[in-house]
Amino acid sequence: MSTITIPKNLPSPEEDSEKLKKAFDGWGTDENAVIEILGHRNAKQRIEIADAYKRLYDESLIARLQSELSGDFEKAVILWTLDPAERDAKLANEALKSVKGDKHLWPIIEITCASSPDHLINVRKAYCSLYKYSLEEDIDLHLAQHHSLRQLLVRLVSSYRYNGEDVDDALAKSEAAKLHDDIRNNQLHDDEVIRILGTRSKSHLKATFEHYKQDYGKTIDEDIEGNKSNDELIMSLLKVAVLCLDSPAKHFAEVVRSSIVGFGTDEGSLTRAIVTRAEVDMKKIKEEYKKYGVSINDDISGDTSGDYKNFLLTLVGWAIP
Repeated sequence: MSTITIPKNLPSPEEDSEKLKKAFDGWGTDENAVIEILGHRNAKQRIEIADAYKRLYDESLIARLQSELSGDFEKAVILWTLDPAERDAKLANEALKSVKGDKHLWPIIEITCASSPDHLINVRKAYCSLYKYSLEEDIDLHLAQHHSLRQLLVRLVSSYRYNGEDVDDALAKSEAAKLHDDIRNNQLHDDEVIRILGTRSKSHLKATFEHYKQDYGKTIDEDIEGNKSNDELIMSLLKVAVLCLDSPAKHFAEVVRSSIVGFGTDEGSLTRAIVTRAEVDMKKIKEEYKKYGVSINDDISGDTSGDYKNFLLTLVGWAIP
């Protein structure tokens, strides 16, 4: 479901590195060349280019990009060029350092609930390597005053979910009842709610959420939103977790839309959504986005500009004239 287009006659990493070096040298940076090369390579190929660049020129490609580019374009290209696990580890760390509400913690929910189990493991390894602490330790440190939220995030981060399709339907139905009882009784922080959402496979949870809707007449996220809990933060993040587990494409379509609509553009959220999902499920996100009566391409084109716009459009598969 990737929207990345890769040339049929793919240059070698060394050839791409030489073209990038040429784009950096001389009078000004050739941003179009940077977009044309890095925007049309998958994660494995980008890592190979970075390795070749280091080997050929004895300098970091990331560091050179940082010195040559600027603004939102720079941030987007850097996130795109990083190894995906390292990128997500950095996003998680930034989220914990700037906790100002539920949206600042969305990257951690997205990484834990909208990624594969193996990717989450790789993110945790990258986090330890980068920061010399585990992601779980940093969650404990930065959210020490919020026991329920800390408990939820640590459970989500430390989970390794079964990734298959097998589902115990009777268990899914019984857990739908348990979730309904706890939500109805304003017990969103209950250990069983966190256990179910934090450990069950996505296939199991999809079945559980379907039973919830069939048996109680509302979706689980509708009931969470209507909950009278005093803890609005955990209520909001549980809703995001449910959406990421059940329909990541719907969640990220909402992230893109909300980053564009309203006063000013939230470039950080827009960049994160496009960069982290372009190789995962962007085609699904673009289909989901049609419910807003506009294409994701047109919204990006109308709300961004310059090299930043061209780079995002490249990642979502729109050929730049």
